[in-house]
Formats: sequence, structure tokens, C-alpha cells
Amino acid sequence: MQLTRFTDLALRIVMRLSVLEEGESATTTALAEQLRVRPAHAAKVVTALGRLGVVETRRGRSGGLSLAETARDTSVGRIVRELEGPGEVVECDGAEPCPLRTGCRLRHALREAQEAFYASLDQLTIGDVAAAPTRALLLSIGSGPTD
Repeated sequence: MQLTRFTDLALRIVMRLSVLEEGESATTTALAEQLRVRPAHAAKVVTALGRLGVVETRRGRSGGLSLAETARDTSVGRIVRELEGPGEVVECDGAEPCPLRTGCRLRHALREAQEAFYASLDQLTIGDVAAAPTRALLLSIGSGPTD
């Protein structure tokens, strides 16, 4: 299973925000530069993360983005499920439905594999994936020069 670029970026943004110091915040523009993505794309992702309650946004002079208080304990699986949606690994019922869809063992096996994928991500929290050695890398992209 391959995640969408949207979900991939969401996880990277959440990981980056998770290493900010208490009271520190980031801007969408800064995150976009650090993660080497277009600011407009980062803004859409931040909006979705805000709707999920994972990222908090504050407007104004001292505004910015930060991780919601409980987000470090949020499972990666929950975030991925929410952002990826309920779709299947393969599209059996699309515009040209597969003639095997009603009794296909492969479809069932792929659905089970997808659930196993999510179950493995459910065991990880944002705090887990942003821990050492990843933490040092996340901090370095925030303090070093960007391209």
C-alpha cells in the first residue's frame, strides 16, 4: 500500500511540529521550506490536520502552528486512516467494475493486508516516530539553511 503525498506530508508536518519547544510555533511557509514542498500544498495539509484536532493554529502577530496538546499520543494509524479515507487497495467497483468482484479471494486478502498495515501503524504514536534518532534530523531541518 502506498500513502498519498498528502498523507505523507501530513505525517512529516506533525513530526516536525512535535519537536518544537514548549510555547514555540512554526509557520506554514517555514514548514513548507523545511520539508521542500509548495506552501499551498502545506497549507491544505495543515487545514486537514487542524480539522482532525492534531494541529492548532493561532492567527496574528504571535500566531503560528503547533501540535495539539494530546497529539503526541495520537496513533499514526488514526491519522493515516482519517486522511486516506475508507478506500480499498484496489478499485474493484470503479467505472469499469471487475467481473470477479463479488467472489474474489484476492480482494478479501488485500482488505486484510490493508487492515494489518493500519494495525501496525496503530501501535506507533507521533511521539514514537519523532523520537531519536529522527528527532535530531527533525531539529536540524528547522535550524539549518533551506534550499
